[in-house]
Amino acid sequence: MAESITLFLCGDVMLGRGIDQILPHPGDPHLRELYVGSAKTYVQLAERVNGPIAAPVDFSDVWGDALAELQRAAPHARIINLETSITQSRDYAPKGINYKMNPENIACLTAAKVDCCALANNHVLDFGEAGLCETMDVLRQAGIRSAGAGSSAAEAQVPAVIEVTNGGKILVFAFGCGSSGIPPEWAAERDRPGVNLLRDLSNRTLAAITQSAQSARRKGDVLVSSIHWGGNWGYRIGSDEVRFAHGLIDAAGFDVVHGHSSHHPKAIEVYRNRPILYGCGDFINDYEGIGGYEEFRGELTLMYFPRLDVASGKLFEIKLVPLKISRFQLHRATREDAVWLSGILERESATFGTHVSLNDDNSLAVRW
Repeated sequence: MAESITLFLCGDVMLGRGIDQILPHPGDPHLRELYVGSAKTYVQLAERVNGPIAAPVDFSDVWGDALAELQRAAPHARIINLETSITQSRDYAPKGINYKMNPENIACLTAAKVDCCALANNHVLDFGEAGLCETMDVLRQAGIRSAGAGSSAAEAQVPAVIEVTNGGKILVFAFGCGSSGIPPEWAAERDRPGVNLLRDLSNRTLAAITQSAQSARRKGDVLVSSIHWGGNWGYRIGSDEVRFAHGLIDAAGFDVVHGHSSHHPKAIEVYRNRPILYGCGDFINDYEGIGGYEEFRGELTLMYFPRLDVASGKLFEIKLVPLKISRFQLHRATREDAVWLSGILERESATFGTHVSLNDDNSLAVRW
């Protein structure tokens, strides 16, 4: 078999608010939301639905059964979208919903051996530029790479580099789009911290990304494009997103398109033997007990394990592991839940010529 590399990818990891409150070092619970004034309220809502949470929990507890799956799959890199600032800043951005985790809880990320956090999203500046800079510093001190944000535009565009055992590298570029709710003023500039915000999905934007990607790439490297785009709910994928995702592969040479922002998993496409994950859904959040959008089953989450040929970037397989959030912890999904997820992903992905089926162990297989 040709030498291969396995990645772990997931959607939004939201460790603020209620999650932060159950960890060993809860931060200030004060919120400035329209209807909720304390992060502790989100813990209470979850407990009303699924029972008491014995806080403080261990740093690793929120990952639950995902840790055993990670050990079993032994991915060469673990890449998440961190949709939470890690800061003690009190500089609330005036946006209604603000996420932060106490820096003393950083072991929640190291417990899962996260290699890289994509930061080009609509919550990383929830506590201002100071909060963003502290987030990057805390991650750096913990040995966790980040991409998609920086102290300047140049830094925000630089990929995270993950070295793997075969001598190659995984380059993670992270981008954000206004369609995900990122304010335009959050864009990093020459002398201002911010995120790597794409002004549009035009050919001009794609050409700039292509130049950066090809300048950074060396033989044997695997390129991952992590992109925060689209709304929170709904399965629709715009033609501009499809065109841009194809361009990231055709022109820029990316091997994986890792999309996120939707609160539930969306369609998967395999284009020219490269995976496009249009929306990976939330992975960890504090939404238990919050009503609305129940038809999307946001409590069901997915672990994505694409395995690629190192030499060519060709996709060998994608394994998906369904999980369910309960009491702020990830649990293996039941057969019934796995069947539901399989059916939804099959329905949405079939449009792209991709098919999803259920395995005996409740994992999902992708065919193309």
